[in-house]
Amino acid sequence: MRLRRLTLQNLRNIPLAEFCFSGRQQFFVGPNGQGKTNLLEAVGFVTALRSFRTADTGLLIAQGKREGALAAEFEHEKLGPSQVVITLRASGKEVTCDGERVTRLADFLGRFPTVVFSSQDQQLIRGAPALRRRWLDLALSGVDAAYFATLTRYHRALEGRNSLLKRAAPAGELAAFEAPLAEAAAALVEARQVGIGALAPHVAEAYARLSDSAEPATLAYAADTEAGDGAGWRAHFEKSRPRDLQFRSSLSGPHRDDLELRVAGRAARDYGSEGQQRSLVLALRLAQVGYVRARSGIEPVLLADDVLGELDPTRRRRFWSALGEERQVLATGTEPPAAELGAWEMFSVATGAFSPWAGAAP
Repeated sequence: MRLRRLTLQNLRNIPLAEFCFSGRQQFFVGPNGQGKTNLLEAVGFVTALRSFRTADTGLLIAQGKREGALAAEFEHEKLGPSQVVITLRASGKEVTCDGERVTRLADFLGRFPTVVFSSQDQQLIRGAPALRRRWLDLALSGVDAAYFATLTRYHRALEGRNSLLKRAAPAGELAAFEAPLAEAAAALVEARQVGIGALAPHVAEAYARLSDSAEPATLAYAADTEAGDGAGWRAHFEKSRPRDLQFRSSLSGPHRDDLELRVAGRAARDYGSEGQQRSLVLALRLAQVGYVRARSGIEPVLLADDVLGELDPTRRRRFWSALGEERQVLATGTEPPAAELGAWEMFSVATGAFSPWAGAAP
């Protein structure tokens, strides 16, 4: 898949920007805080109609404006030439694809995949479990409408139980809400196990390429609770009721799950070197690329946000080789890319305005 035209209006600090891309590599150069990440955020929004930076879509609309919009035209392996138009308002969003309004997110998920590589990805190793869960949920939901439906069903049921816990509802009422929650929990755990099983070989392969097979890396599922099927989860929620009522919240379940990331058999978070951790987060994103391609048959557009400048020359060459020679890459940085990374369409970025690069060719 290739992004060929892009128009943005009143998104973050971008009042109006229009692009026509002809090649497969675009690079946006400028100081921090000028709008480079905002551009990539807008492109990434077309994957699952969610930002990779915030859960609050309203924050994408420029301050003082009632709405923001983006229009993107793609060359698509399966759909041919395609256009997506998204209008964001405080009340919600309106999406059309090739002139037809999209009314169900499930019908749109996976059509226009993107994968984001960010300088903030180190937190996938070092940060809280919620960050790793979010990565997994977005990676799987982006190409699997059934997973998204299961995830949504679980969180709706969880919200209902938490509301009852907050008002100390009687046992019978809680039990009625726990039945659908238990079924959703069992389905979600099973779906995550399947997803991790599909992603793990991609992680191992990508890390081997980035590290020149210096040591193995593994990805595994670390469930918060092992409860088995729906009946097991119902028993678990019933048993945990007294404690959950005390804290007015469901303290255990799939919403507490984690991912186990290891290098050379040891926890990457605790024992991985700086270089090993950097290679592992890149391997997670490369695994996502491979998973999207295998699952959907579509090559995602890659969004590299201030990543290249943080890599040493050897790791940068290996990373670039792992991206392949056919995938489209939109990248950002405070300095132009190294000449060894090939030819780019270059743009300068300053206070939300974009212009052709006027500096020396990289």
